[in-house]
Amino acid sequence: MPEIFINYRTGDGNETAALLDHALSERFGERSVFFAGRSIKPGQQFPPTLLGNVRRCSVLVAVIGLNWNPAGRLHDEEDWVRKEILEAFTCGIPVVPVLNGRKVERLRQDDLPAELARLADLQSLRFDTQSHAVDVTRIGDELAELVPWLKETAADQRPEPARPGVGVHNSVGGDVHGTGVQARDITGDIGTVIKNNSGPIHAGSGDQHHHAPNITGDGAAYVAGDNHGGIRHHFGGSRRNEAGDR
Repeated sequence: MPEIFINYRTGDGNETAALLDHALSERFGERSVFFAGRSIKPGQQFPPTLLGNVRRCSVLVAVIGLNWNPAGRLHDEEDWVRKEILEAFTCGIPVVPVLNGRKVERLRQDDLPAELARLADLQSLRFDTQSHAVDVTRIGDELAELVPWLKETAADQRPEPARPGVGVHNSVGGDVHGTGVQARDITGDIGTVIKNNSGPIHAGSGDQHHHAPNITGDGAAYVAGDNHGGIRHHFGGSRRNEAGDR
């Protein structure tokens, strides 16, 4: 849901509105800012999309330039700049006038229709292309103070997205008693790690003999314990060594 709705008049402040959209979206995220030139998708109905997002926003930023009220356009009930601001007033949504350029003077009630006269009483901010970096930062700071939860979506509070081709960096905080493992994608050789063993361990291939006789050859006698009666062996002739006769 957009928290910031940018209100502007095409042909007056649309370039500044686009710049504000870019800067505020980078700082607070695209979803936090509604800018008609970007946010209205093909096929969406224009009137309900505009007014619906005004009702759901937390603050409306009105970009006001030298040609903001040409030929008394604000007196026209079908004027969209007027409609959006009045909708914000009706819903109790704060409106922040942004004066576009050094030559734009503060609003005067006599120049506004009665329904919008209260705009002249609102504290305004100024944006100028010659100091745009400072002005954009100040506007963002003021909006974050006005809408505190915007700070939670700020770029410096969002986790940095994983970059392809860059190794994974992990860390373990605090005391670890025992084995601590952090892993994601693992490449290379993986071996067996054995700690604190207190008995025989088989970590390879082949037979394992533990406390047992290993008997090889033609014949043998193995006695475990007492032997009463003796042991007698009788072997025939030695077997031929096939390998030696080749």
